[in-house]
Amino acid sequence: MMDATKHTSPRASSVAERFEAVRAASAALCETLETEDYVIQSMPDVSPTKWHLAHTSWFFETLVLRDAIPDYQAFHPRFQWLFNSYYNSIGPQFERASRGLVSRPTVDETYRYRAHVDQQMRRLFDTSLPGGLAPIVELGLHHEQQHQELMLMDIKHVFWTNPLRPALRDDAAAPSPHEAAPLRWFEYPGGLCQVGYEGDDFAFDNEGPRHRVFLEPFSLASRCVTNAEYAAFIEDGGYDHHDLWLSSGWATVRAEGWRSPLYWEQRDGEWFELTLGGMRPLDPHAPVVHVSYYEADAYARWAGARLPQEAEWEVIAADAPIEGNFVESGLLHPTVAPPPGESPSQLFGDVWEWTSNAYLPYPGYEPPVGAVGEYNGKFMSGQMVLRGGCVATPHDHIRATYRNFFPPYARWPFAGIRLARWTAS
Repeated sequence: MMDATKHTSPRASSVAERFEAVRAASAALCETLETEDYVIQSMPDVSPTKWHLAHTSWFFETLVLRDAIPDYQAFHPRFQWLFNSYYNSIGPQFERASRGLVSRPTVDETYRYRAHVDQQMRRLFDTSLPGGLAPIVELGLHHEQQHQELMLMDIKHVFWTNPLRPALRDDAAAPSPHEAAPLRWFEYPGGLCQVGYEGDDFAFDNEGPRHRVFLEPFSLASRCVTNAEYAAFIEDGGYDHHDLWLSSGWATVRAEGWRSPLYWEQRDGEWFELTLGGMRPLDPHAPVVHVSYYEADAYARWAGARLPQEAEWEVIAADAPIEGNFVESGLLHPTVAPPPGESPSQLFGDVWEWTSNAYLPYPGYEPPVGAVGEYNGKFMSGQMVLRGGCVATPHDHIRATYRNFFPPYARWPFAGIRLARWTAS
């Protein structure tokens, strides 16, 4: 039986130290932003950077401090409503699509709000963190790491809407001197497998329970699909052939006028793409990124392959070290895959990899009681699963069992393509 065993990453030696590190990482991502950059919402799915900074503080204030400190004084009485994302059990929320219309609190006041919450959390750590709240604090830290990734996704889309095509950091997205190795296929026998998280370290509720699945024999590509390979799909009329697309995907292509991945732009017959380092010539050997599930699925059909099942991906990734191009590298853009050894490369980092699975509960799944029960379970409809993390993911945030999810039309995540195919038994 194949077993998707867990791998752990180094963590700070205490919850207090980890809290300081995670909170500082959020601020560090904003060091090069101007005040005007913090407030823009370029589409309903994007939130202003200021909102992310406030909401992650709201999480600790609302779900930890209000319960742990009897005399706790809220920074502002209306923030509980203004920065509530989707927790109906806590109360009403300000309309998501209008977050960019809120000029107050100012950016300066938002940072003072964060400082207030940090000070009160330190007060809590200096006394004694109630045992029942320790898991909520840990969830809050991983929640903030998710928002760090969203901050980078969202500000990139904000910069894309700016005709000046600004950069977050001039030194980001340095080109790789290497070429992609030829694509190879690794065959796996399938059989009865164990997937899902099991252990004592942190994992989101949607990663379990651990359970059995049966997989038919399959092959997995040695690396992700490159820009050059995707450009060949475009040149072959990939966006013009309805027979390659799911019905809802074809409708979206026509309605939105898609002709290439998000952030690609042609200049004098040459492709460029927006990176967090500004506009750069398209690197033909780097993984294609910012494609929707619809585009990934259509490309796979064109290539005579398919997208992997999430269980297929997990049983292979479970035996791979969690190494790759994460946010700590500072590149903030996918880079060329290393040559594969005895197994596929680039499973972690660079790009989230679309799978063919709808985001649904595992057998036996039950959401937790209370507000945290709204974290994952209620989104198990209309979403597709992605695996592996990306250039905006913190290294100690990812696991082989981690299940990310987005709607099939989403293109602003750092999402790419790995191919799979059936093999003879």
